[in-house]
Amino acid sequence: MRVVARPDGGSEESLELVIDAGRRMPGRGAWLHPDPQCLELALRRKAFPRALRCARPLGENALRRELLQHVGKIDSAGSVPGAARPSDADMGSGLEADGCPMSTQQ
Repeated sequence: MRVVARPDGGSEESLELVIDAGRRMPGRGAWLHPDPQCLELALRRKAFPRALRCARPLGENALRRELLQHVGKIDSAGSVPGAARPSDADMGSGLEADGCPMSTQQ
């Protein structure tokens, strides 16, 4: 998911990190796996100020809240509940279009 920094309503000099679900918000964005552990690691490593090239303070409360809401919509198998799951035929048989195995070893 794409993360951007937008002006925080409370202070002129601080920015708030938010999820750009539509991938249309202006400015530099950073990409993050939709996983709370990835968020914690990125925050611990101070990855967002570097990726967004921003020296101003970045608030992460809105990002944490949005990420937890997003993760709640995904089940343990990594798919959205109620969405159609691909069948085995849709997943492919492991063969190239010409019927040969996709392995590079012959």
